[in-house]
Amino acid sequence: MIYFFGAISSKVFALETSTKLEKSTTEKLVWLFDQSPLIDQETINQNFIGPRATMITPWSTNAVEICQNMGIHGIKRIESFQPYNDASGFDPMLNQKFELLNQIIFEINIKPEPILSVEDIRTFNEKEGLALNEEEIIYLDELAKKLDRPLTDSEVFGFSQVNSEHCRHKIFNGTFVIDGKEMSQSLFQLIKKTSKENPNTIVSAYKDNVAFIEGPEIEQFAPKEAHVPSAYEKTKVQSVISIKAETHNFPTTVEPFNGAATGSGGEIRDRMAGGQGSLPLAGTAVYMTPYSRVNDNRKWENAFEARPWRYQTPFDILIKASNGASDFGNKFGQPLINGSLFTFEHQEGQMKWGYDKVIMLAGGIGSGIHKQAIKQKPKKGDLIVILGGDNYRIGMGGAAVSSANTGSFNNAIELNAVQRSNPEMQKRVANTVRALVESGNNPIVSIHDHGAGGHLNCLSELVEENGGEIAIDQLPIGDLYPIG
Repeated sequence: MIYFFGAISSKVFALETSTKLEKSTTEKLVWLFDQSPLIDQETINQNFIGPRATMITPWSTNAVEICQNMGIHGIKRIESFQPYNDASGFDPMLNQKFELLNQIIFEINIKPEPILSVEDIRTFNEKEGLALNEEEIIYLDELAKKLDRPLTDSEVFGFSQVNSEHCRHKIFNGTFVIDGKEMSQSLFQLIKKTSKENPNTIVSAYKDNVAFIEGPEIEQFAPKEAHVPSAYEKTKVQSVISIKAETHNFPTTVEPFNGAATGSGGEIRDRMAGGQGSLPLAGTAVYMTPYSRVNDNRKWENAFEARPWRYQTPFDILIKASNGASDFGNKFGQPLINGSLFTFEHQEGQMKWGYDKVIMLAGGIGSGIHKQAIKQKPKKGDLIVILGGDNYRIGMGGAAVSSANTGSFNNAIELNAVQRSNPEMQKRVANTVRALVESGNNPIVSIHDHGAGGHLNCLSELVEENGGEIAIDQLPIGDLYPIG
C-alpha cells in the first residue's frame, strides 16, 4: 500500500508500506516530513517527476532506516516527487515523468526474456552494440558450426564483454610496431617492466584490482563486534598501502556527471576489492578535454574550429564531471584531495588531434592488512555473494560499448552503458567489507569489483580457476533499457 504526504503544488512524499498505517504512526510521519499532511490519492491529478520504479534512491534507503530507528516498521520505500511542467528539466538517467501518482508507481513488471538463439551474429552485434570486430564474428560463426547449434544471446553477449578492449586490453597486449619494426615487448609488458626489475617494497601489482606496497605497522581502531553496538579496540597490524588509477573516458563523455561520479566510485571499489578486502582513504581526479572555449580572448583556441559535440560541450563536461566526481566522494565519505586538468587540440598537416573522447582518470590511495593483500584460491563449497543494488544492462556488461568509438551506436545504447551513481549503497557495501577486514578473522577468500564488464566479467574472473555455479536468476532486476 502506498500513502502520500506533502503538498501537491510543491513536493509529495510517496511511502510504500506492507501494513496499514495507524494514527500514531501517521502522526510520526507527518512530523518526519516537516509537518507535511497525509494527502488523499484522488486529489493528485497532475504530472510529477521522480525516481524510476526500478532504482531505489540513496535518499530512500536512509529515510527507511530513519523510520526503523523511530520504531516505525513495515516501511519498504519512501521517495519524493516534484510537480512537472514542460519547461522543467530532469535527468532521464535517474528520473522519469509520472502522469499521476497512484498505487502502481513502484511496481516493477520486468521479466527475464527467454533464451534467444542467434542465427545472424553480425546483425545481433549491430542491434545490441556489442562492438564485435570482423575476426570475432567469424570466430563465433565457426564456433556455432563446431557445436552444431546456434549460439545463445547470453553466450554472444558474454563473449563480447569478456573479450572487449575494456576487459582484455587487446591494444596494450597486442603486437607493438614502430616504424614498421615489430618490438620484442608489448605496451603492457613495457609498463610492467619497471616493477618487475625493481620490485622493492611491492607486495602485489598488475594482478589484482589494485596494487599494494608494504606499509608500516599501524594501530587499528575498530569495533570488537561490527554487526552489533560494540566497544572499540586497538590492535597492531602490519599494513599495506593501496595505489590505484583507472580511466572512465566513455561514460564521462556521454553523461559527464554520472560518468565521472561512477569513475570515482569504480576506482574506490577497486581499492575495496584488493586481495581479501581493503579500505579506501582518499581520491584524485584528472580531466582531459578539447579546448573549453570559456571566453573569446583565447586566440590559441580560436585557431582550431569547434566541432558539433554529440552529447556535451567541453565546457559543460568540465563542470559536470568535476561536480560528479566530488559528489560521489562527498556522499560516500572519501575526500577528493587533488587533481589536474588538460585541454588539447592540434593540427599537424591534414591531421587534426584532440581529446574529443574525453579522458577522466580517477585515482586514489588506501590501506589494508598485509596478510590479506593476496587473494586466496576459491574451493568447492565456498559461497559466491553479490553485494549492492539492482541489476541493469551495465550490470551485465557495458564494456563492449565503452570500448568502441563514441557515436558508434545510437544514444539509447550508449546511455545504457553508463553506470548509475549510488554512493550510499556503495558505502553500505564498504562498511560490510571493512567490518570483515578488521574482524581479525576475515571470511573473504577472494573479492572482485563489478565494473563495466559487470557480472559476466567479474564472476568469471572470480571463479576462473575452479569454476562455479551462479544463480543469476536470483538477481534483482532493474531497468534493462531505461533510456528511450
